[in-house]
Amino acid sequence: MNVLSVIHGDNVRAGIFGEMVEERGHELDEWSLAWNRPLARPLDEYGAVLAFGGAMHADQDDRHPWLRDENFFLQRVLGLRIPVLGVCLGAQLLAKAAHAPVHPAGEPEIGWLPAELTEEALDDPLFGRLPQQFQAFQWHYYTYGVPAGAEELAYSHVCTQAFRLGESAWGIQFHAEVTQDQIQGWIDEEGHELPVPRQVLAEQTRAHISEWNEIGRMLCGGFLEVAERVGAPV
Repeated sequence: MNVLSVIHGDNVRAGIFGEMVEERGHELDEWSLAWNRPLARPLDEYGAVLAFGGAMHADQDDRHPWLRDENFFLQRVLGLRIPVLGVCLGAQLLAKAAHAPVHPAGEPEIGWLPAELTEEALDDPLFGRLPQQFQAFQWHYYTYGVPAGAEELAYSHVCTQAFRLGESAWGIQFHAEVTQDQIQGWIDEEGHELPVPRQVLAEQTRAHISEWNEIGRMLCGGFLEVAERVGAPV
């Protein structure tokens, strides 16, 4: 199966989700609409799409005009019912493509913070295997409204954390794909203040990352199982 990874920056790649794709024998193509070049293959030859995070916000079309193109692209993915999983910015853009609002969250969520599943998550093919409560790695300033017709699957005290739209589209606000090296790279970046000291966040990451990567593998594994069942082109 061909899997498309839509990225929004060099430091926000597929992480352990990419590892899962390769472990299951699939091929991962990386692409960004900001590159202004076509896909490696026609969209309908992809059996699944992953859309990841980025430093920009989902409503910054004026600063990043390609975001308008990505909105139309994700609407096409939804229309073709290609299984799609959006992460952080990717989840916000997916919600926006489904005509839901995106806006600043009541407060930023950065670091390791609790999240909880809803009742609707219990029989979800991705979330049904997750613990009811868990420490999630977050790094976002914006949030989204749950699209009309979608089911909310997880939440925090600040905002919604996950949704399923139909039988083939999911969005997660937290970063279930990250590796320890990815997080350390974000911590080391200059130009932004963090709510906890950098060294403390690094120590918390070392304590949580093993369990968190297992949750990420469960989520991505469930998603790939859905895509495999759809009978995507090889």
